[in-house]
Amino acid sequence: MRVSSGVDGFDELVAGGLPEGRLYVLSGPPGSGKTTFSAQFLTEGAVRGENCLYVSMHETRADILEDMSGFDFGFDRALNTEGVTYLDALSSDGKRFFGMPGERRDHAGLDNRIVSFVNSRGIGRVVIDSTMLLRFFVSDDDDALIRFLSALKRTDATTLLIAEMTDPSAYADEHYLAHGVVFFHNYLDDGGMTRGIQVVKMRGTSIDADIRGIEFSERGLRVLPDEPVGGTTDGTVDGAAGR
Repeated sequence: MRVSSGVDGFDELVAGGLPEGRLYVLSGPPGSGKTTFSAQFLTEGAVRGENCLYVSMHETRADILEDMSGFDFGFDRALNTEGVTYLDALSSDGKRFFGMPGERRDHAGLDNRIVSFVNSRGIGRVVIDSTMLLRFFVSDDDDALIRFLSALKRTDATTLLIAEMTDPSAYADEHYLAHGVVFFHNYLDDGGMTRGIQVVKMRGTSIDADIRGIEFSERGLRVLPDEPVGGTTDGTVDGAAGR
């Protein structure tokens, strides 16, 4: 089955939507649209009556509501629905769940807690923001993040993992582990700021791997599937080949 991203134009790049129940990494520089994409993804789930989880390693609920207040795609209403859980890692609930950064902790216990939390609540969509800060909560050794994400992959949830990244060729463990990788481009050229999105990898589906334009409006992020960016050419590739 496919899961709609909730982002206008994006599903056309991935054969109609994200394959359900898989782990996807959204990578790119700051301010390129990753959080907005994730908020629209979660809102789409709430509109469809799905249970959703948003885990933030650095923002309070009030912070992200303020960040999204300039858009009118219903994120504030989504966060207020009964089926949506917002977990701030630095809140009292978050500290009970993750502990404090740098503390010695039982990794198996944390992995089991995330799986139990997702499964017991029938959560269909998960957003985790972001890997850079998640490492401070889970990693006493190099394999801790891999184990945590592997535990998430054992659930039935479709998970978006936000990763701050400026070099699309500098892959980290989570990029190899994920079923799909989407890269956001954000750079200055003669015409001003150019923004784009590129599906780098998507197992099990055909993808449009060219960089496509994106724009922001009051309705949030919108992908322009007919507008290549940076001299790319039209074409699709088999995502399974790009593992």
